[in-house]
Amino acid sequence: MNPSEQIDQLIAGLADWRGQTLARLRKAILAADSGIVEEWKWMGSPVWSRDGMIAVANAHKAKVKITFTNGASLPDPDHLFNAGLGGNKWRAIDLAEGDQIDARALKALVRAAIAFNQGKARKKAPAQASQQDDA
Repeated sequence: MNPSEQIDQLIAGLADWRGQTLARLRKAILAADSGIVEEWKWMGSPVWSRDGMIAVANAHKAKVKITFTNGASLPDPDHLFNAGLGGNKWRAIDLAEGDQIDARALKALVRAAIAFNQGKARKKAPAQASQQDDA
């Protein structure tokens, strides 16, 4: 079973509001950029990546959490982040039953995460090239 099928299975297995919430998050994330890849990591967590990890989602008993790997470095003009605000790297969005997420704002946050990942990749590339030139 590929990662997308595993995520489908996870969502189907969450027959309450958490499955619906996770499905809406997934739809917005995938709509943000056609190059996003779905992965399945850590024994059951959906992960979305493009030029590095963007975010991981988990369904807990009372919330759905989506954690952005480099959230502390991302602009959040719509104030979506409401968890993990004290960390140096990660930021999260916790959604409880009945909470709605602004899909437009989430897509913008995903695009910012992709731009951040691509910026890191560009910074690494010249250093790697010069190391190979020295060899």
